[in-house]
Amino acid sequence: MAFQPILKGILGPTNTGKTHYAVERMLGRSSGVIGLPLRLLAREVYDKIVDRVGAAQVALVTGEQKIIPPRARYYVCTVEAMPVSKKFAFVAIDEVQLMANHERGHIFTDRVMNMRGYEETLFLGAETARDVLRTLVPDIQFDHRERFSELEYAGPTKLNRLPKRSVIVAFSAKEVYALAEAVRRFRGGAAVVMGGLSPRTRNAQAELFQSGEVDFLVATDAVGMGLNLDTNHVAFAGLSKYDGRRRRYLTPMEAGQIAGRAGRFRQHGTFGTTGDCPEMDDTLVDRITRHQFEMLNYAEWRNSDLDFKTLDGLVETLHMPRPTKRLRRIKGATDELSLERLMAIPELANGVKVPAQVRQLWDVCQVPDFRNLTIDAHVRLLQDIYRTLVKGGGRLANDFMAKKIARVDDVFGDVDALSARLAHIRTWTYCAAKSSWMFDADHWAGEARLVEDRLSDALHEGLIARFVDRRTSTLLKGIGSGALMDASIKDDGSVFVDGHHIGQLNGLAFTRDANASDLEAKALEAAAVKAVAPEVDRRLTSLSSGQHAIFTLSDAGEILWGGMSVGRIAKSGSVFTPDVEVIGGELGNPTLRQLAEDRMREYLRSEVTTHLAPLKKLKELQDREEVLAGSKGFAFVLLENHGSLDRRHHGKLVRDLGLEERRDIRSVGVQFGQYNVFMPELMKPKPAKLLSLLLAFGAGGDRKPFIPFAGVTSIPNVGDFKSDKFAPNALALAGYKAVGPRIVRFDILNRLATQIRDAQGQFEAIAAEKPKRPTFQIMAEMLALLGASLEETRGVLTALGFKPFTADAPLEKPAVESSPEKAESAETIAETPAQDGGLPTAAADAPADAAISTDDVPGQPDANPILTATPPKLPKRTRDRARPALNIYVPREQGEDGNSRDVPSLEYWSLPARQARPPRSDNKGQNKSRREHKGRGPKPSRNKDETSGYSAGKAPRPRKSLENSPFAALAALRTAKPDSSGDKN
Repeated sequence: MAFQPILKGILGPTNTGKTHYAVERMLGRSSGVIGLPLRLLAREVYDKIVDRVGAAQVALVTGEQKIIPPRARYYVCTVEAMPVSKKFAFVAIDEVQLMANHERGHIFTDRVMNMRGYEETLFLGAETARDVLRTLVPDIQFDHRERFSELEYAGPTKLNRLPKRSVIVAFSAKEVYALAEAVRRFRGGAAVVMGGLSPRTRNAQAELFQSGEVDFLVATDAVGMGLNLDTNHVAFAGLSKYDGRRRRYLTPMEAGQIAGRAGRFRQHGTFGTTGDCPEMDDTLVDRITRHQFEMLNYAEWRNSDLDFKTLDGLVETLHMPRPTKRLRRIKGATDELSLERLMAIPELANGVKVPAQVRQLWDVCQVPDFRNLTIDAHVRLLQDIYRTLVKGGGRLANDFMAKKIARVDDVFGDVDALSARLAHIRTWTYCAAKSSWMFDADHWAGEARLVEDRLSDALHEGLIARFVDRRTSTLLKGIGSGALMDASIKDDGSVFVDGHHIGQLNGLAFTRDANASDLEAKALEAAAVKAVAPEVDRRLTSLSSGQHAIFTLSDAGEILWGGMSVGRIAKSGSVFTPDVEVIGGELGNPTLRQLAEDRMREYLRSEVTTHLAPLKKLKELQDREEVLAGSKGFAFVLLENHGSLDRRHHGKLVRDLGLEERRDIRSVGVQFGQYNVFMPELMKPKPAKLLSLLLAFGAGGDRKPFIPFAGVTSIPNVGDFKSDKFAPNALALAGYKAVGPRIVRFDILNRLATQIRDAQGQFEAIAAEKPKRPTFQIMAEMLALLGASLEETRGVLTALGFKPFTADAPLEKPAVESSPEKAESAETIAETPAQDGGLPTAAADAPADAAISTDDVPGQPDANPILTATPPKLPKRTRDRARPALNIYVPREQGEDGNSRDVPSLEYWSLPARQARPPRSDNKGQNKSRREHKGRGPKPSRNKDETSGYSAGKAPRPRKSLENSPFAALAALRTAKPDSSGDKN
């Protein structure tokens, strides 16, 4: 009995193992070929067979790739690339129902009708192809395969609620990208599979899903063409598509083919809709779940036995009528349309005269339109290729290929740009695979493949960067699995979990990556709990057991540990009992966090005890019973003002203090300065900073402390340190006072007052005429003391109430040798008593009737003390502390000859005379001055200079009779004339 080749149709729904069965049957034969609908599926099957029998026995042939070992026994191909002239023992055609596809159906039909294995032939597909196969292949036998798992309808599901391992199907690249972006935002990311991607990119994207790195795949309907995916659920994002001619609804067979991808082997699968897709009707659901679809009535067909003798003969055979009613002549094929347009070009058509040229023109028309442009654009490309072939004697020139390949060899750009370049390079990869067109086929096939691989890899990475958040996916998987997560914290605080950066750990505070989406934020926070919490606990333990030396206090009111902020001054407590709060630490153990907070509170209060001891002493003085009531009252006011008083606001309080009371106050380190009463110990950098921070960041603070650099005694009153930017008491807390263009420390301001007094004495000693009011010139030592320019020093003096005037000629006597007595008198100026608290100024800094002094003596009437050139006689120990003479500041100017020279200063400074107070209108007509009632001069005017704010323009008071004054002895030493003390207006 003669051997009869096996001819079978293996039909059934998806997930029936048809492809696996065909591969097993092929490997049982001496040779074989299997035609598959997708390059991606062909590569998958090729890899499996190579693992079984080795690469030397397996060939892979697609339109763009050929791997053909010399002794290959088994060929894995796309249906279009099957070697029709080669004989095989086994032949298999997969997804034969695609015979009805209007674009590719004629190729499947041709293979079904004309390819046979001399031992066995298998046609694999859906039951819908049974009738057409029986008509086209009368001798065929059929085997029906049942699905291994059940397929159920899950209904509509929101995108953010889709189960893991879901495939979302859309029908355009635009929809695929939009869905992938949404999945990334809500679920961490998705792989993307489309027909327009290169096989390498599609393989990489599919592997991304298969490996479990992402749980979602967004694909076009190409996923239904035999692509094996490990998926549990298929979600339709739409039920209609554009098929190249019109937009239409999916047929039940097409929907079933796609839905059937859900469930693998014995694992059941589900399908449904998502997004804006309408819910499936019951009839469609029933057909899909029962795998019952309408039978195919026809198969697309075109004659494949072509006549290449002439172009007319080729066209005639292409349009040969169908041999049976089960076949339908294909319409609108791209290769036929291209041929028609090329034949319409006279010079091109006239050049085609021999069969080889006809065949060559038809081969050019077979080049696929990978770019998916208009037919006219595609024809222009084909025309370029054909002309180059004709010019090169049937081959594409090397420089032509090099130019075309180099033009697209660029891996930079977004997904759309890379996709466009890949479409171009696939055209040249296809051309390079036709060895008859190349001078060096292997070289150009390799060059095109390298560029395509680079672009494919770049596109794969671009798709991942755009649609996959690997960090979030990794973290969610690690958190969900409960596996140990590899966490590391760099020196700069960067936190990495399993190699992904999740945020920063600054001290105890964890800050997640600012670029994270809502989903990412949840993943990052969950990862931080598992990965960062142990490190936070370790740091809290170190904090709670450390010495106070490990802490420092920053200018922002934060407690630093190793340069990291771990706490801050709390908005509660007081100066003597400040409170703290921990920055961060929420991920740590609550008990450890409380212990760390307690330790930082202890540190802050120890700083108060150490550096604010003067304030403590002031408080103790106030609480002592034996202290005078006046001392207690003054100590209370001084403590309320945190150790300093501005004498312009508290002048009367200072004047009312008696000698004993002053002695009490001085005993705790208080100094009665010229403009402020202050505690020098609090002006040191650490106490001043601590006090400023406690009040700025504590209860009721404005969080704007004034903290100049340590050791700075005077700074410009501009920029970030401009006094207007701070609260009125902020400067005083640090021991500073705003005086015109400079901010000056209290003690420096007092030293300036002493220099002014010395300068007045020096001037009076050498003045040609005794000045009516104490006069002086700006000294170089004043500029040095303030660290200021001449203009700034002028501004300071103006703010202190002094007024400049310019003389026509020097007011000094000609230079003569000074007697030792006068020199001593000028150089031993000491503190002189002030009646009401400071220099008379025009900047609201001190009352206008105050003398320049560093202390006050009680009991004196409100006289008109003026800076004098002849100081009172002082105790011997004071006279012995002689101060060096001051040097007049001599400005320099540049002359016309370019040389600089000294310019004698004719600018002098003095206090303005006080103005009499105008009579009051409500004194019942008596209009008597204070002088008439109380024997004193006119009461100082309350008007203030608009520029400086200090009392200005006040007439001096005549001195009180000195007979009964405790300063009579000192006054007797004065040599001034009766009117030398001031101007008697």
